[in-house]
Amino acid sequence: MIKTGLVAVAIAASATGAASAGLVYTVGGQTNVLLDLDLLSSAANLDLTGVSDGVIVPGNLGPDSVAFAITGPDAADHATTFNYDSDDFFGTFNGTIDHRGTVTFNDSIAVGNFEIAYVDDTFVVIDTFGGLGRLFDVAITGATPGLHTLEVTGDLLVSASFAQALLDLGLATSDLTGADVGDAFIQGYNSSVPAPGALALLGLAGLGSRRRRR
Repeated sequence: MIKTGLVAVAIAASATGAASAGLVYTVGGQTNVLLDLDLLSSAANLDLTGVSDGVIVPGNLGPDSVAFAITGPDAADHATTFNYDSDDFFGTFNGTIDHRGTVTFNDSIAVGNFEIAYVDDTFVVIDTFGGLGRLFDVAITGATPGLHTLEVTGDLLVSASFAQALLDLGLATSDLTGADVGDAFIQGYNSSVPAPGALALLGLAGLGSRRRRR
């Protein structure tokens, strides 16, 4: 289902001329998240109780959303390595989109410094702060991969590993794998030349890029 959606979005982007030829590197921007807090509270006993400094409140998905700044490719840690040919986004993208900032649930469960990666033919959101790993799979609903900007929207679906963690922690009483718990909106801006310190990282990211489309 997700893979089919990716292909459909790619065809639509090409048909509308949304993509322009050229290799570009995402160097900044923000990722906006709107969680279904009522669903998380009722199904998983998770209540949002705080956000760290640097988290943007509200984000661009409405008054209840939050946003996380995308780190640059020359950042000392959590460097973004995402790049693509704007004429063939779904056939060429590499690397990850990284962020700083955390959110806290139940005054005790902090997750954040999120990484958006492509794993098992799916975009995923990974917690690199709290140790919970892969939190959400992202079902892409729209994409405008341009030469100067990148916009991607998607639904946040509870991953199998996060669903199991919720069961293990006694927060959920049923398997929530695949449950739609919110929306994501990536708003990136690009450069045609990567930061000098990121060249090696981008090269390493490219080594693994072919595997995910086999």
